Amino acid sequence: MTRSPARLEREQLCDLALATGPDAPTLCGEWDVRHLMAHLLVRDRQPHNAVGIFARALAARHDGAVASTARRDFRATVDAVRAARSPLALPGVDVLANTLEYFVHHEDVRRAGPAWEQRRLPRSTVRALWLALPVMGRVIVRDAGVPVQVRRSDTGATLQLRRGENPVVLVGEVPELVLYLYGRRDVARVSFEGPDAHITALKAADLGL
Repeated sequence: MTRSPARLEREQLCDLALATGPDAPTLCGEWDVRHLMAHLLVRDRQPHNAVGIFARALAARHDGAVASTARRDFRATVDAVRAARSPLALPGVDVLANTLEYFVHHEDVRRAGPAWEQRRLPRSTVRALWLALPVMGRVIVRDAGVPVQVRRSDTGATLQLRRGENPVVLVGEVPELVLYLYGRRDVARVSFEGPDAHITALKAADLGL
């Protein structure tokens, strides 16, 4: 059976987590790989605690669940994430709920290392990332303060994420656009077009979830 882009990214991240080990760094602030995988397991299995990712008032609940899960055996945590026993992993939900999540976190581990290179992703993964961007991208830039558009460097296709005149145009390959919007600015290979003041404002904006 063909694996979905989300499932493929999930499995590759789990493989990489075991290869790098629990103490390897990530691009997720102070989290190491152990805490990143704990976060993913909380997201899968404890939705009542995972809501703290989005609701600041409940952030302590999420952080406590991650800390508790991180004390478990690391391999068991990775195996549980790989098993994908979660409502979020059901067919029809998986692509929408998990493609961006697992792609970004896969790159969080890959690009935290000293010698990473861009991956050549399957077309199905690129397509799934692009299709997910209109919804999540608009949420991410809602407080940017300036109009924002993204443009694919391979096809020229565009998405308007925040309306207005003289938008900042973020240009790059789809995976790089995703990483920039998700706050991985230092490693995302993108370029900017538009008014200098708007570009400066976007670069200073608090992007990501």
